[in-house]
Amino acid sequence: MAYIKKEDYDEPLTRELAGHYREILRLIGENPEREGLLKTPLRVARSMQFLTKGYEEDGAEILRSAMFREEYHQMVVVKDIELYSMCEHHMLPFYGKAHVAYIPDGYITGLSKIARVVETFARRLQVQERLTVQIRDCIHDTLHPLGVAVVIEAAHMCMQVRGVQKQNSVTTTSAFTGTFLRDIRTRNEFMTLIGAKLH
Repeated sequence: MAYIKKEDYDEPLTRELAGHYREILRLIGENPEREGLLKTPLRVARSMQFLTKGYEEDGAEILRSAMFREEYHQMVVVKDIELYSMCEHHMLPFYGKAHVAYIPDGYITGLSKIARVVETFARRLQVQERLTVQIRDCIHDTLHPLGVAVVIEAAHMCMQVRGVQKQNSVTTTSAFTGTFLRDIRTRNEFMTLIGAKLH
């Protein structure tokens, strides 16, 4: 039985992007007609659509799709959420983990939705600082919790494979609202939890 790979892409967009990538190959001195590169423009066009699919997604809508009334007012932490994004300055990947917490005030959301919000904003051309704030604001503005905390730790290929070429550097960003801003004990509890090996 033959393997059939099923993927959904905007075919007119795919063709247009592929044309541009074919020209890029030519401009850097390659031969886009040689065997190994014949399908590369098409592959890259599809890859780029996947890597930037977050532009077509709405983080608030994702949270509202599993939003439930619940009288729970303690911290909810989803940590070690893998993220893969692309630096808007060099269009090279950065990757790492997001740690997200919120303190509900009447409403909770499905735990997977927190990870999906991270994915939605990560799958765009980004800077880590903006990504951190977008995740925070989406949760804050949709769930209206008592507070939101987001910490992202990421390695940037634009620092590893070009420019300064520092392989082991990690960038950490944070953004807080509400109780996490006002109460240092709450913030410290969050930082302790994301650093602990509880599993």
